[in-house]
Amino acid sequence: MHRFLDLQALNARDEAELTDAFVRVLRSGWYVLGPEVDAFEREFAEACRVAHAIGVGNGLDALTLILKAYRQLGRLAEGTEVIVPDNSFVATALAVTEAGCVPVPVEPEEDSFLIDPQRVEAAIGPRTGAIIAVHLYGRLADMGRLRSLADRHGLLLIEDAAQAHGAFDAAGRSVGTLGDAAGFSFFPVKNLGALGDAGAVTTQDAQLAEAVRRLRNYGSSEKYVHAVKGVNSRLDELQAALLRVKLRRMADDAEQRRVLAERYRAGIRNPLIGLPQAGEPAASHVWHLFVVRCGQRDALQAHLHACGIPTLIHYPIPIHRQAAYSELAAHALPIADRLAGEVLSLPLYPGMPEPLVEAVIDACNRFAGHASQAESKEPTCH
Repeated sequence: MHRFLDLQALNARDEAELTDAFVRVLRSGWYVLGPEVDAFEREFAEACRVAHAIGVGNGLDALTLILKAYRQLGRLAEGTEVIVPDNSFVATALAVTEAGCVPVPVEPEEDSFLIDPQRVEAAIGPRTGAIIAVHLYGRLADMGRLRSLADRHGLLLIEDAAQAHGAFDAAGRSVGTLGDAAGFSFFPVKNLGALGDAGAVTTQDAQLAEAVRRLRNYGSSEKYVHAVKGVNSRLDELQAALLRVKLRRMADDAEQRRVLAERYRAGIRNPLIGLPQAGEPAASHVWHLFVVRCGQRDALQAHLHACGIPTLIHYPIPIHRQAAYSELAAHALPIADRLAGEVLSLPLYPGMPEPLVEAVIDACNRFAGHASQAESKEPTCH
């Protein structure tokens, strides 16, 4: 069986530079919030074409600290409602809860999987203070329409960019600059992945950036002087140094992902399998995941497994169906429910072996649904 994502092979490309970075940090004697973090924040801000990047402990903290900073700045209050897409990873909602606000889940657009601006508008009420737009699977949400909505109703617009490193819109504006602030994750499987947990906040707002910097470091801008109640969410020197190495590949890796995605989109011609859209412009999608839809998803996954093709499901349980958010269970969100039962992620990553690419396409095209397995208790691959 192949791997869904071969992290060892991806990291082996830069093993010498990663080793040098490790040794450099080891010998420096400075391991938290030092020159490597400063350099990475500067380089990541330049890559995103944004004024400020603040390294934090992980992607969840990035979103949480944005919301907490806005609370301290008086832009949000306890109990403020924040609109989120229901078909996101639970971290999107957890950040809202952790910041003392209330998540309001809305449906995605069925064709794009992205938060639906029309349903966002319908969900806006007197207690709404912000919208979190998730760039799901590496494709940008409709930030133009969401920005117009946010401005019209006086709301904050926050990007959950955990899966969209290096994406840009039709005007060439980079992810991380399309809302008031953005949260990034550098979890190892991300398009820009550390060798452990790490995250960042980006913003053009100097006041917000300073608030996040203070919050991540126990509420302190000066040692032993704590202006606010903060947390410990500091990007360490080692992860910053490793990310500096991997950042150099971010654009090229995104292009390799686009090439592979187009191979799939051109080669998979099975009417039982719905292919993801590329978006407009097509070059803006960075394809963190290649997610197909199938009304017989479980049968398709079993068939691909029998063919040696690894797959994953992102995400099998919508936020409003999670036990942790039982208070949201009364929401009627049939599109999110339907997608959760139909989506399947195919392997796609830079340097993916050509035989595996061809095997994925061939196996998908051979899938004939339940009928093909009527005479066998086990899925087959011919």
